[in-house]
Amino acid sequence: MSMLAAVLVEGAGSSLAAEGAAYALTSGRIWSVVAAVAGLSGIASGWRALARPDCRIAGTTAGRWLGAALALGSGVVALAVAAYVVVTADAGIGTGSGLAGAYLAAALGVAALVLGGVVLGRSRRAAGSA
Repeated sequence: MSMLAAVLVEGAGSSLAAEGAAYALTSGRIWSVVAAVAGLSGIASGWRALARPDCRIAGTTAGRWLGAALALGSGVVALAVAAYVVVTADAGIGTGSGLAGAYLAAALGVAALVLGGVVLGRSRRAAGSA
């Protein structure tokens, strides 16, 4: 094998290895998915508490308060995990460090926090007028 052929084969192999790493499921991507799921669950629980204030968990009627607490807690978890991924990311978006997912998870966490705050405000207002 000539020296030129060896360099070409070696160069092609390293680019294939780098391309394979770009599609691998890295720890940053896994944590970004965890944060996004936490943010989505916060949005879902806050939305449900806003739409249906009745809750029949263990005979209680604290539906809005419980939904607001779940939304706020999930939003904080989503923001904390997303911040961890952003701080520990090695490189930019598209390199497998989970940076794009962390930005999305942070947005979902903020949305869950806002929705939880709205629900909590409405539950306090309803409790004060009753």
